[in-house]
Amino acid sequence: MRIHPLDLTIVIVYLLGVTALGMRFRRQQQSRASDTQSAGRDYFLGGRTAPWWALAFSIVATETSTLTIIGTPAISYAGNLAFIQLVFGYLIGRVLIVLLLLPGYFRGEFLTAYELIEKRFGEKMRAVAASTFLITRAIAEGVRVSAIALVVSVVLGTSERLAVFIVISLTVLYTFEGGMKAVIWTDVAQLFVYMTGSAVTLFLLLQRIPGGWSEVTQVAAAAGHKLQFLDFSWNLATKYTFWSGVIGGSFLTMATHGTDQTIVQRLLAAKTQRDSGRALLTSGVIVLVQFTVFLLIGVLLFVFAQHSPLLAAGDRTDRILPLFLVREMPVGLAGLLLASIVAVAMSNASGSLNSLAASSVLDFAKLRGKTTDARQLLRMSRAMTLLWGLVLMGFGLVKWGPLLEAGLTVASLPFGSLLGLFLLGTFDRGAGARGALVGMFAGLATVLSVFQFTKVAFTWYFLIGAVVTFLVGSLTSRITFRARPATQNL
Repeated sequence: MRIHPLDLTIVIVYLLGVTALGMRFRRQQQSRASDTQSAGRDYFLGGRTAPWWALAFSIVATETSTLTIIGTPAISYAGNLAFIQLVFGYLIGRVLIVLLLLPGYFRGEFLTAYELIEKRFGEKMRAVAASTFLITRAIAEGVRVSAIALVVSVVLGTSERLAVFIVISLTVLYTFEGGMKAVIWTDVAQLFVYMTGSAVTLFLLLQRIPGGWSEVTQVAAAAGHKLQFLDFSWNLATKYTFWSGVIGGSFLTMATHGTDQTIVQRLLAAKTQRDSGRALLTSGVIVLVQFTVFLLIGVLLFVFAQHSPLLAAGDRTDRILPLFLVREMPVGLAGLLLASIVAVAMSNASGSLNSLAASSVLDFAKLRGKTTDARQLLRMSRAMTLLWGLVLMGFGLVKWGPLLEAGLTVASLPFGSLLGLFLLGTFDRGAGARGALVGMFAGLATVLSVFQFTKVAFTWYFLIGAVVTFLVGSLTSRITFRARPATQNL
């Protein structure tokens, strides 16, 4: 179903406007580049000039993707509000990052998270950690790009291939031109757009349901307690319980926000360690609010569909929100709300592109050797941005399962091991590079085995990978006589 021409015009104008906003920062990139360190700081960290609140908004916009906006309502549409328990862990994980990992990042002039690994375990382990990030982030972002295709194809009635090409091309353009400063400030603008759009959607949905909130509570109870959000069972196969949320969610956030260059890059972009911590903790509060809104939208969509069905037989539940916006929203407002979904898609993709480029250029010795001056660094950084844009387009055309859970599962497989590596370097002074490498492989192998041969939910994978990596890495370092003793602690 195609949208009204006015709504289509609003979406197109928004796309072009955000692209123009990001491209405004190109001139600054050219004029401020004087040496490789300052050029890298400017292109990849925005010159460390952004205020903490802008970084908080950018963190939220980066971790929130189109698959979050359409996938979270789909989860509560098909189930209940239990997903919010995972967000409780998100809050605890942020506190642990501020206390345990953040101090290490501000003991040097780091541009990437994996410089910290080189300081502790050497250049080869830095490359291993960076490779883990690059592969995982590219695949996970591909899942998110497929969500962009789903929304835009519903809106425009185009093929998913064309939808991916349009949105990613525009995102690559302003990220290519403006670097991290463009990413941060377009993130701020786009967060306001999609949060406003989500709040308006929730309000209008409630108005469209006959009987209002009273009807919602009655239908939700009759359908199996769809407003339930706490589950204290200890079943490891259940994805969303209080324990998997608080424990598993804490390790999930420590991995995604403490070791993933996409988020760490924003933490490093802060003026001081204090500002970095304030940005991270504030982002947690915003995330809790937005997930509450997204999940309530899903329940309200379920109740609304009892009166006016939206999905056809065999339709994916991920289509429920885009279909509602296209079919049920007033002309003009539908365009604004659809633009808000595209907004978060672009902000998420732009952040990933910049961080993928940063890690590619800065974390591998061969590429670092080619960036002998500021202009070369800027050219290579932009070339890598373009290259990763093409990679994301390719992954975006793959057919994935339920979008939100697919994205989280992809990240959960290797990032637990990466977190274990950081914790090993931070807390075990006797750990060496060989032990760290063996530990990472053991952690990854264990998680893959659990994924393949058990029914344990993905929410536990980060914990399993981190614990196995830490224990095996520590033990191997002690039984390997040639393992070098640590000279520095993270």
